[in-house]
Amino acid sequence: MDEKLPPKLESTSSASSPAGTVTSPEERDLSPGEGQNGGSRGPPAEILLPISRLLPLSIALCLGLFLSFVDSSIVSTALVSIGTDFNTLSNINWIALAYTLCDLGCAVLFTSLSDVFGRRNAYIVAFILFFSASIGCGFARSIYQLIALRSIQGIGGSGLYSLAMVMFPEIFPRSMRKWIGAVAGGVVGTSGILGPILGGVITRFASWKWIFWINAPIGVISITMFLLAWPNSDQMKHAERKPLRQLDVVGSFLLIAASIMVVFAFQESGTHPKFWGTALFVAPLVAGVSCWLVLIGWEVFIGVFMQESVSPLFPMSLLKRRIYVAGAITAVITGFPYYVVIYIVPLHLQIVNGKSPLIAGLGLLPLLVSTATGSMLGGAVSSKKDLSFYTLTVGSCLMTLGTGLLSTVWSDPSIDPKLYGFEVFVGLGFGLSVSTSTILAGIQCEIKDHATAQGIVAQARVLGGSFGIAASTAILGVIEGRELLGNLSPTQLASLDLSSLSMTQVDAVREAYAHAFNHTMRVATILSGISIVFTLLSYQRNPPTRAERIQQQVAVETARQMAKRSGPPGASRTLSEPQISANSSEVPT
Repeated sequence: MDEKLPPKLESTSSASSPAGTVTSPEERDLSPGEGQNGGSRGPPAEILLPISRLLPLSIALCLGLFLSFVDSSIVSTALVSIGTDFNTLSNINWIALAYTLCDLGCAVLFTSLSDVFGRRNAYIVAFILFFSASIGCGFARSIYQLIALRSIQGIGGSGLYSLAMVMFPEIFPRSMRKWIGAVAGGVVGTSGILGPILGGVITRFASWKWIFWINAPIGVISITMFLLAWPNSDQMKHAERKPLRQLDVVGSFLLIAASIMVVFAFQESGTHPKFWGTALFVAPLVAGVSCWLVLIGWEVFIGVFMQESVSPLFPMSLLKRRIYVAGAITAVITGFPYYVVIYIVPLHLQIVNGKSPLIAGLGLLPLLVSTATGSMLGGAVSSKKDLSFYTLTVGSCLMTLGTGLLSTVWSDPSIDPKLYGFEVFVGLGFGLSVSTSTILAGIQCEIKDHATAQGIVAQARVLGGSFGIAASTAILGVIEGRELLGNLSPTQLASLDLSSLSMTQVDAVREAYAHAFNHTMRVATILSGISIVFTLLSYQRNPPTRAERIQQQVAVETARQMAKRSGPPGASRTLSEPQISANSSEVPT
């Protein structure tokens, strides 16, 4: 389908206003007829943030982004040690899920709150939650306390991530915005590389408690730089605030409930082998699916009938954008295999191959380095022209290939060396997908929707990852019930202390975990293959350049702002947003 750019807008300067009408200074700032260099048709003059503030503010946001992502993976190599300390391995995945689920449920909520209370205030709240919970995690006295504190940490982490992705386009000058995807991808990739390795090193030479306490010094540096560098209204044009009553509280509640209920059903089915078919499995599953259906109906309802009074979590204007929707769906699906690999490979190396947490962390190095490489490549490829279709498609194909190959890893106690090579395919594929979906949220949506669009993409990826972790637990539970219940007692199975088992029992445990790994990778392969189908929806016959798309976004936002300020029709000559949107580069399907 062709993606056509709108015709150039006519100047809306005071010269074109009706007789006796004087254009206000605010309108003159927004007018597309007054470019940076005084041209007649350029984009409006932008307020450039001084480098003395841009640089430290960017570093502060990158550090927050780093902390948010590193804490989603740093525990992957420490789960076995944590479970051993608390004498239970049956609930260790909840340590990861508590973070990802709260990260998922609050990403869009934080971007909405930032529209009401301001970016700085929302970011400070997110940091306080993340920082205090990180300290508390190290002092947890039971696995249930740790899970509760990880939930609070996830809420804060969701704000650090989603608000950073919202603020990057707002503080960067237009000429540098094409590199946002590469910068974010580099930070995400770096955090992914260091997370499992740091977790393994800290667990090996100190205590797993320090994987949470290490956030303190980094966090203090980050928030100090953020507060000192935050610009005032004269140095940066801050986003307009919305009234509190416009928050979609009902939608936020339904989203959190829907996500937690579905994930809870599958996660618990893995920890209780006979859980399937019971009310404790069916009830939360049905309740979760029902919440998803109600959420969809509610968002459609407020999008049609209450759009002026409530800001929906998922605006209809975004759902009509085919390419953006394709990127968001792809983010959900590709999040599943990536998070599975992040958590199941260290478990495989420690249980099946008998390696230490440090070796398990180093075992993820090929995956994480290739993820960083893929992220930067994805941002670089689309730096001048929107080539998202190609990067999304190649990324999904690489993930399908990588997960399919990982399903063939042998179950011997020695490490299959091909494991490391197969990880590279998954990492490159995910890196291309994550940077592309982030870029899509910025270039395929109008300026007024940027915050929400970024939050949805962040949420979608974590949603897929949460389902992946829960699914891997469910598959492991089925395998354990089939292969281990005759060899191990329920108590032995819950604690899974290999040092207290006989050699026959240890071999049986290793065989079961190897089979569970292979089955989980097959499921991940199927889902990665499905993601290829959805990437086809992002095809554009004539994709616009980044400069053309930015010019179009500025024109639409200019018309929207001027329409709000112009008052009654005829007060001044402006183009309405619907007129421009009708010719926008995104053709609804």
